[in-house]
Amino acid sequence: MKAVSLISPLTEESSKAVEDFPSKITRWMRARPMWVSLLLPVLLTLLMGWLDDITGWEVSLFIFYAFPIILAVWWSGATAGLIISALAGVAWWLANETDHPYETQLGYAWALMNREFYFCVVVFAVMAVRNRQEADEAHIRMLEERRQLEHDIVSVSEHEQQRIGQDLHDGLCQHLAAIGCAARVLTEDLQAKNVTEARDAAMIEDSIQQAVLEARNLARGIFPVHVDRSGLAAALSDLARMTGRLTGVTIEVTEGVESHLADPEASMHLYRIAQEAVANAVRHGKATRIAISLDLADDMLILKIDDNGSGMTRHKAGKADGMGLRTMRYRAQALGALLDFQDAPEGGTRVLCRLPVQHSA
Repeated sequence: MKAVSLISPLTEESSKAVEDFPSKITRWMRARPMWVSLLLPVLLTLLMGWLDDITGWEVSLFIFYAFPIILAVWWSGATAGLIISALAGVAWWLANETDHPYETQLGYAWALMNREFYFCVVVFAVMAVRNRQEADEAHIRMLEERRQLEHDIVSVSEHEQQRIGQDLHDGLCQHLAAIGCAARVLTEDLQAKNVTEARDAAMIEDSIQQAVLEARNLARGIFPVHVDRSGLAAALSDLARMTGRLTGVTIEVTEGVESHLADPEASMHLYRIAQEAVANAVRHGKATRIAISLDLADDMLILKIDDNGSGMTRHKAGKADGMGLRTMRYRAQALGALLDFQDAPEGGTRVLCRLPVQHSA
């Protein structure tokens, strides 16, 4: 068996680092006053008018006036685009006034109106594209904020579970153990004196020891990987043993890979996915047998949970958006893993979580 470690996904910071230069310029220009963002379009419009004057009527450049108009709209909006459109019309008129082929000024003015119409079409077309882009960016920001909120909720939940599990393990369990020792001493004293109440004291001691065991099992269930520092496979074995003892369901754990993941958070996410799948199988699927396996195939760490219950289609009908399933999907997404729900060979549900990994010696 080989140990495996996660392949780190692309972070939000690294994705921002590769932002293209035009996007940076656009963001900077949109934050400036309009007169600043209009400087370059005005200069380009005047340059186009000068080139149009040099080339003459035979080589008309009016179509290229659209470029500064596009920049003005993209950076400052429709008003700026209309200003540059008017300036472009004036530049075109002056550049071609001396050698145009129109016999009357009315015909020349009509040609100008046609070109202004073309410029206005460019303005509103670019504005529509800009509005669409801004709407897409707002949607992306909303999704990012939603994902961050989901991450914060899960993080707070894990932190509270860690705190409660640690308190149970280091606090309540220790107090109960101390009380159990005192009860044992009392039992021995009563037995030494042949007092009939010694039997009751022994029962109290047994009850306290059982409470200690229950508290430790609860602590492991709340925060298993970090409490015992024993790894994912050991935590899954504890989950199977504790759930099987409490519910009577037969749960088998098979480990085909030494799963010492470098990231404790990844182990916790995988454990919670398995925990939710087992809980769903017992609570909703009424399963009597569950198989949990952890294996490595094609550079993928595969966590598989099979049950012989009623199946996802039947016991989850109308509940596909339940909190448990949404949390499982979020945990898989946070890891960069693929989560899939299938029909199990025994007629129940198969939960598959495939996580990309890299090998280490």
